[in-house]
Amino acid sequence: MMSGVSTDRPSESGADEPAEQAPAEAVAQPVEETGRQPRRLRTVLIIAAVLFALDLLIKCIVVATIEPGKPIYLIGDFVRLSLVRNPGAAFSMATGMTWLLTLIATAVVIGVIRIGRTLRSLPWAVGLGMVLGGALGNLVDRLFRAPGPLQGHVVDYMAVGWWPVFNVADSAIVCGAILLVALTVFGFEPDGTRAGDQKQERDAADEDAEGKAA
Repeated sequence: MMSGVSTDRPSESGADEPAEQAPAEAVAQPVEETGRQPRRLRTVLIIAAVLFALDLLIKCIVVATIEPGKPIYLIGDFVRLSLVRNPGAAFSMATGMTWLLTLIATAVVIGVIRIGRTLRSLPWAVGLGMVLGGALGNLVDRLFRAPGPLQGHVVDYMAVGWWPVFNVADSAIVCGAILLVALTVFGFEPDGTRAGDQKQERDAADEDAEGKAA
């Protein structure tokens, strides 16, 4: 009498476990990360370096070619180049607080670089790059020009109408600050998103959760 031979095959290891769940989860995370905008620190530094170099070059030319009190008229009396040593802030404000302005400029430079490390918005990178380049341009003057460190006078040279004499660094700081304020007012975030878009995503997620619960 022949004994029955079992035709059952041993189950393979892990057959009862879902085979595709782990790979799907593993792929989901990289897709989410690659979908985000790239960090913009390099953009901030490039814009800052270009503005800083331009400001420094023009200041060197102005100091070497223009004498104080002898302006060069470009468009009548309205636009002219005039060498002025400014101990104050942009557009000759706060002239009696040179040392404090130097410390503030240093803090601005450090703060912008720290923010730029996680920045993902291109418009924010442009604005911060302008502020950083302008702050560096005037900070170098305060550190290395007469009458001494932390007390150095900034070289201003551009005069337009009745407006106080200014330079490229002043213009970069003011224009960059205006851009950053506008981005904040209209809801553009440093991470590349908009405040309204985030609210819509949260509302949609809440609706989906409510639908599943029902």
